Amino acid sequence: MQAWIWNEKGLFLLDQRKLPLEEKYVFCNTINKVRKAIKELVVRGAPAIGICAAIGFTIGFKNFLEKTRTKKFSIQRISEEIGKLSLLLETARPTAVNLKWAVNRMKGVCEKFLKEVEKQPITLKTLTKLYSILEKEALKIWEEDIEGNLSMATFGKDLIPEGGVLTHCNTGALATGGYGTALGVIREAYKHKKIFVFVDETRPFLQGARLTAWELSKLNIPYAIITDNSAGYLIKKGEVKAIIVGADRIALNGDTANKIGTYSLAVLAHYHKIPFFVAAPSSTFDLEISSGEEIPIEKRPSKEVLSCGKTRVAPLNAKAYNFAFDITPGNLITAIITEKGVIYPPYSQNIPKIIKRNEN
Repeated sequence: MQAWIWNEKGLFLLDQRKLPLEEKYVFCNTINKVRKAIKELVVRGAPAIGICAAIGFTIGFKNFLEKTRTKKFSIQRISEEIGKLSLLLETARPTAVNLKWAVNRMKGVCEKFLKEVEKQPITLKTLTKLYSILEKEALKIWEEDIEGNLSMATFGKDLIPEGGVLTHCNTGALATGGYGTALGVIREAYKHKKIFVFVDETRPFLQGARLTAWELSKLNIPYAIITDNSAGYLIKKGEVKAIIVGADRIALNGDTANKIGTYSLAVLAHYHKIPFFVAAPSSTFDLEISSGEEIPIEKRPSKEVLSCGKTRVAPLNAKAYNFAFDITPGNLITAIITEKGVIYPPYSQNIPKIIKRNEN
């Protein structure tokens, strides 16, 4: 499956709002279109958002060069443009740190290049070279994510027991560079043992029922969709042997922001004494914050809760709270699986050992 295609024309994103009933691509050839695609969930999943932002940054810089008639540029003028592109992308969604991480990485490439040429005349030819460097960096971020997913799957496969495994939201190829975080671990484990996947529907946007189920169908991995409020009963019956989820931001102490409903699953896992795993790349860690209390939680439009698809399911005057994420305390997480290895508690001590503060 190809969640996106990037070529000389622009970026083609598989519209995840329409899956599984329709496989349609949204064409993005401007930074504003990329921002809109991120904001309106055409593309979603923390790693995928980061990659998409890097590509969007590149597209934005290309458009800037195409529109300008100036033959000579000042460092200040280019720095201002880089700042505009960065701000536009960073503010698309607030919770997933991969977005800001990817934008900062692209900004870093620009700053390094401008420092190297600051004593030279800045011409269109010079900036065309910078565009080529940005394009390579965006592709590198994409390639690194796929490689990281495969490493994550290798590290995590032995942690997944045989039997029923429950996962929440979507953490597969659609949400990443092309393989998956939590779902990637499940894919790899399934090659070696008998696994049955319980897929939470993940209201209100149904990422589990629509997207994870679609991916598992493509992969021929056995699964069943369950309503979000069925998890506790299935765990009590002993049908769920482990839970594995992804993450949108992880604090220094292991507190993890993930799709709303994750915290409830962690509490259930803790009470019933089954393992609860988080799978996420190093770019999802935010070592600048000490706990989940500092993570901004996105609140989305009420209409996503008040309707199911295009059908209204609530009274016309009804209001709704629609938090997109919640925070799972680190002390409820058995282990965090990354592309650099598996991290166990105490997280405040062990996360910095594997996830270095100064890494890109």
